Amino acid sequence: MAKKKTQGDTGPARIANRKARRNYHISEVVECGMALTGTEVKSLRAGQAKIDEGYARIRNGEVFLVGVNIATYPNAAGMLQHDPLRDRKLLLRRRQIAQLETHVRQKGKTLVPLAVYFKKGWAKCELGVAVGKRHYDKRDAIKKRDQQRDMAREMGRARRR
Repeated sequence: MAKKKTQGDTGPARIANRKARRNYHISEVVECGMALTGTEVKSLRAGQAKIDEGYARIRNGEVFLVGVNIATYPNAAGMLQHDPLRDRKLLLRRRQIAQLETHVRQKGKTLVPLAVYFKKGWAKCELGVAVGKRHYDKRDAIKKRDQQRDMAREMGRARRR
């Protein structure tokens, strides 16, 4: 018997940008829809996308995802294929766009895609307002993570005694 899908079931796994949280301080996260073609949706459902080098730009009051590579769908005919590197429109409300625009105008802030996933059948993109980390910030984060891991390890050993 087939497993029933629940209302909140997201389907395929998220395509995450793991470099984003390592290279940037994320101050705010916004979920937005994506305007896609049919073959792009099928490729995303198959997990065939790279969002590591992507970013978002605001042009004429609209937000576009730039530099995201959604691979071509191999089962589609040649004339139905999409351009893998085309700019994709992100669907946000005007107030959200205005709020993001005020953040981006500040020096050093940019919009970075954190994840692409499906929610109730709709393709969604998670955008983060990001500020680049300095090299010493990255070292501090690694040092802090190692200390947390060592403390957890010692706590586990203490419990076993």
